[in-house]
Amino acid sequence: MRFTIQTKLFLSHFAAIILVSGSVGSYFYHSAIENLMHALQSRLMNSASLISSSLQDAQLDQIREEKDMTSPNYQHYVNQLRSYVKTNPDIAFIYVMRKVDDKAAFVLDSDMQEPAFPGEIYEPDIATLMEGFLRPSVDKELAEDRWGVFLSGYSPVQAGNDDYLVGIDMRADEVKKKFEQIRLAGFLSLALSVILAMIFSRLLSQNLTRRITDLTTRFARIAPDEQSNGNQANGDEINQLARAFDLMSQRLEVKQQQIETNQMALRNAHDDLEERVESRTMELVQTNEKLLREIAERKHVEQMLEETSRIDYLTNSLNRRAMTRRLDQVVSQTERGSESFCIILLDVDHFKQINDSYGHDIGDQVLKYIVKQLKSRIREADELGRWGGEEFMILCPETQLAEARLLAQRLCDDLSGNPMTLIDKQLAVTASFGVSLYQPGEVLSNCLKRTDYALYEAKAKGRNCVVVADQ
Repeated sequence: MRFTIQTKLFLSHFAAIILVSGSVGSYFYHSAIENLMHALQSRLMNSASLISSSLQDAQLDQIREEKDMTSPNYQHYVNQLRSYVKTNPDIAFIYVMRKVDDKAAFVLDSDMQEPAFPGEIYEPDIATLMEGFLRPSVDKELAEDRWGVFLSGYSPVQAGNDDYLVGIDMRADEVKKKFEQIRLAGFLSLALSVILAMIFSRLLSQNLTRRITDLTTRFARIAPDEQSNGNQANGDEINQLARAFDLMSQRLEVKQQQIETNQMALRNAHDDLEERVESRTMELVQTNEKLLREIAERKHVEQMLEETSRIDYLTNSLNRRAMTRRLDQVVSQTERGSESFCIILLDVDHFKQINDSYGHDIGDQVLKYIVKQLKSRIREADELGRWGGEEFMILCPETQLAEARLLAQRLCDDLSGNPMTLIDKQLAVTASFGVSLYQPGEVLSNCLKRTDYALYEAKAKGRNCVVVADQ
């Protein structure tokens, strides 16, 4: 079957428009689905956070068993949760849970038909639910339990200590209903796109066919076909345009020879210009390379200056300025929710006596030996710096006090058990250690003072020991 050029153009344009509109529509459809899910999740999580701000853990602690369902405290909170459910038809249930070991137990349940009783363990293992004891969270997908299939949001009770959370359930049929509305809108949009594609394709094909016919007529005027007998029935409009174009190209070939002669003259002039440009470009390249070398040297010097400003020149550990900067950073991280950290402050025992007896060169070697021993035994996450003179500080991020004490004791034992070897003898090198835990919210200088006091107490006890600061 032979098609006219108009039919071919119509089909090609229709297919192209459908492909583009389908791709764009698919993209916006999936974006709408994702945005709706994100909006539902944000709504659940924010609603849970809002409700949790009105609860008190002290009153919730009084509700622990099934018999407490008759208490006024329980009735007050349950009625409050049920009033929240009535004000929002999308919400199925609101409940409060208590963390029991690695499980969650019900405290309050707004369900009026089959409420969970206080102390009942929630059996399904849902990671986002357990996360809700620490921070606001929401299910990534629908979850199923004995009450049905839901999308749920959680938030810890703000007045509590990560022991309680508020959960909000949205029924799966409500979620699916909202997605069905988007699907219906997408289907209607697709149908409208098909209708518009047909209209635009027809208009475009007619317009292009008319232009092709006009071009054929213009070519024929420029180079008329003297052998033609007026029969234009062979081939479609493109074939006729091609024949007219071939005739015109033959007439233009003669002109092309003249153009080539002129181009030869231009090419010679261009070659001369290229030689001059190449010479100038070489000069610019050499100048640029020199500039790059100077920039590289400057960056190297800046890097060396930066390294010198933060590294102790003798022991190659962090200096006091760098350690102070790191302390400020971990304090900020702790205030933003990271685990607390510990500080270990140590002082080399009898260092003045070592300097007086062996000289300052041996004293410097002792400090280097101390740093080498400490670096080989502290953890990868810990940081070591020279705090001043023969004092050194070890920063232990996200570390509890018991861990820091064990680390300090191990370092103390290793130093005392591995004397430093000199040329003709072995020199016993020991240190006194003070350990403290940073309390979130306290002033950093107070923590440093407690560490310093613990170090002084270790020296007062006879040195070569570890003392943990009182909190």
